Amino acid sequence: MTIASAPASSSRRGPRPLRLHRFLHRGGMELACVLLGGLALWALLSQVIPRPDRYLPSPGTVVYSSFDMLWKGLLPDFIWNTIWRLLIGSGLGLLLGIPFGILLGLNRTVSEMFYPILNFFQSIAGIALLPIVMIWWGSSEQTVIFVILYTCLFPIAFNVLIGVRSIPRIYVNAMRTLGASRLRIVRDVILPGALPSIATGVRLGIGFGWRAVIAGEMLAGQRGLGWMIFTAQQVDLTAQVILGMALIGILWVTLDRYLLRPLEADTIQRWGLVQR
Repeated sequence: MTIASAPASSSRRGPRPLRLHRFLHRGGMELACVLLGGLALWALLSQVIPRPDRYLPSPGTVVYSSFDMLWKGLLPDFIWNTIWRLLIGSGLGLLLGIPFGILLGLNRTVSEMFYPILNFFQSIAGIALLPIVMIWWGSSEQTVIFVILYTCLFPIAFNVLIGVRSIPRIYVNAMRTLGASRLRIVRDVILPGALPSIATGVRLGIGFGWRAVIAGEMLAGQRGLGWMIFTAQQVDLTAQVILGMALIGILWVTLDRYLLRPLEADTIQRWGLVQR
């Protein structure tokens, strides 16, 4: 019975990698067809509409604009300024949001009191604060960093708070019964148990921060992709506007696909309640 059933089970499992490969191959081909079709439609529209250089430049014009800005050294400078601001603002958000969320989550009464407050501030977009922040600091680096920090802080603290409160109390009570100090409970129980929620909050916070840095650069920044789009629009350089939009999407997809999403998935698999 055992010998006869093993080949059958193996034969059932065998085609799965092949089916997965075919699915990925078919999905990649479909994506390539969609992109090529979109580029072809874009190129066609740019040929039939009036004044395409202003309203819809052709893909070739956008590519030429990118090479021109690369040759002049402008494009790497804009990209670096945007990424640098994101690193500073989101880094401050992580340094403040994770400890803040843990401290709030340690006490049920405090967490229930601050829960609606965090939810309230999380619902207010950072761009809504720009007018008053510009009154304080004007069009400066501090203004953009503050908007990124504000946008990142509350999603991170909110998710950390939820993660701490979701830890079963039996583990905390068991550590207390064994005589563990509050610091050791936080180190050995609270922090590991909240890591999946922390990873989710980090991904969400940086995602919101990416939008905030672009919006902040448009209104208060000096140099950067958002600043490039805004200034190009003022002088009808539509090719640079489209180039900036494309770079914003490509950079975020790359950051999320190769850094944030694997970090979140690995953390959840290692520390979360996951059935392997």
